[in-house]
Amino acid sequence: MSISVAVSGASGYAGGEVLRLLAHHPDVTIGAITAHSNAGQRLGSLQPHLHALADRILVDTTAENLAGHDVVFLALPHGASAAIAAELSDDTVVIDAGADHRLESPEAWEKFYGGEHAGHWPYGLPEMPGHREKLRGATRIAVPGCYPTSAQLALVPGFTAGLLEARDVVIVSASGTSGAGKSMKPHLLGSEVIGGMSPYGVGGLHRHTPEMEQGFSAAAGEPVNVSFTPTLAPMARGILATATARVKPGVDAAALREAWAQAYADEPFVHLLPEGQWPTTKAVQGSNHAQLQLAFDEHAGRVIVVCAIDNLTKGTAGGAVQSMNLSLGLPETRGLDLEGIAP
Repeated sequence: MSISVAVSGASGYAGGEVLRLLAHHPDVTIGAITAHSNAGQRLGSLQPHLHALADRILVDTTAENLAGHDVVFLALPHGASAAIAAELSDDTVVIDAGADHRLESPEAWEKFYGGEHAGHWPYGLPEMPGHREKLRGATRIAVPGCYPTSAQLALVPGFTAGLLEARDVVIVSASGTSGAGKSMKPHLLGSEVIGGMSPYGVGGLHRHTPEMEQGFSAAAGEPVNVSFTPTLAPMARGILATATARVKPGVDAAALREAWAQAYADEPFVHLLPEGQWPTTKAVQGSNHAQLQLAFDEHAGRVIVVCAIDNLTKGTAGGAVQSMNLSLGLPETRGLDLEGIAP
């Protein structure tokens, strides 16, 4: 089986990560590789780690250049995917790594992103209840944001099992600088980042907040409000999310652990670690794996769940390829059997 695939935004971090994974996918033939401002350049000059594709020349990101492929990955800035996707044929599998099709609520889209809402596509986080079935055979897929991937993996099992209160959910996440994209920004210079941490999007301002609330509310069967604070960590890749929620009366530590253990018992990429072992970003770097650990703070009446993922892999490109596999009826782990790296 040979699947022709096109990748847009190939000069950026997300597009480059999609290409890194696809280059080792046994069922894929990589067709058009596109960019916008970097069109005409050699891919190896912008993504020097992609040796097998280094001599490919980037073409402009247009519907014409992306058309004719079995699968198209859109790794474009928010707001740029919808127009191109609308021009691609209905039988092309279009996988949007941007935010354009993640949110169900037009009001939430307008508040956090602005502009016209492009609609909602099946959500590419197979580990969430009911999502895997929706992805099988889907020709339009919205890849989750990196922060919502880690946050939902952390807390959805508790909401699904009816163990958590819908109020007072708090997420604090540390992310590597690649999450901000490849564009030049003074506050992301090495001299600004190395040796320090800083928050941003504080006070309910981060665009991933409504996406988290959407997932939690679906799992809980009632509206869930989230306080989310992201921080920038002095590392290139990775997210360490610390997610806490109030536990319903009568729920104990054993019930909590059992809920998470059951939720992820058969998942190939999500791992509840043995008690006493805590996740680290280094352990999942470059892989599609997620590590989880939880604790019950009985004094505060809260569960604390820590989740580590690679923001570019499980948080973006890995989830996209995993969703492609499901859409096309391939084994879900195809092309994603990469372990983390150490040290």
